[in-house]
Formats: sequence, C-alpha cells, structure tokens
Amino acid sequence: MRIAAAALFAMILSAGAPAAGGTSHSYTIEIDKMKFGPTPAVLHRGDTILWLNRDLFRHSATAANRSFDVDLPAGQSARMVVKSTGALAFSCKYHPGMRGVLRVRP
Repeated sequence: MRIAAAALFAMILSAGAPAAGGTSHSYTIEIDKMKFGPTPAVLHRGDTILWLNRDLFRHSATAANRSFDVDLPAGQSARMVVKSTGALAFSCKYHPGMRGVLRVRP
C-alpha cells in the first residue's frame, strides 16, 4: 500500500514537469522605447518569461490565440510560465504596432 501511494505521489509531482530534458529555463523580454526586445530563439513548454516594462507607458504581452495576456503597468514586471506550443504571435493590446513571436517546443 505504501509503495502504491509513493508511486502515485511521484506521478503527481512529475505531471507538471517540463518535457524538454526535465529542466526549465527563465528568460527576460524587455519592453523599451515602444518595442519588445529580442525573444529567445527557442522556448520549451514550462519555461518562464519575465516581461520587464522599462517604458513610461502601460503595455501588455497578449497572444493572438489568447493563450496568455500579461498586463504591464509602466516600470513594472510580471512572470509567465509558457504553457502552449508552436509559433505564438503576440502584441501589445494598447499599442497594436508592437509585435513579436515566441517559438515554443514541447
């Protein structure tokens, strides 16, 4: 009985683990001068992005497919765990000309 409970607990813990090699990484994307900074060449599901707004204006990082919507008041930051895969186009809902793409692998 104890072995079964331990196995079930281990399965629950590993269910949320990233698929890519068991490790997740953190990246920072800065917003400055009304532009998104460079995005990582490749992300994996489970990685974390710190969105850092260095502008004097409110911005957002909003996915075209609505898989994320991060609101960033001036001078603030927010963390987001990447949950979707594929090429995720995003923009600022306050300034639609600000655009980017996250390329996320499983």
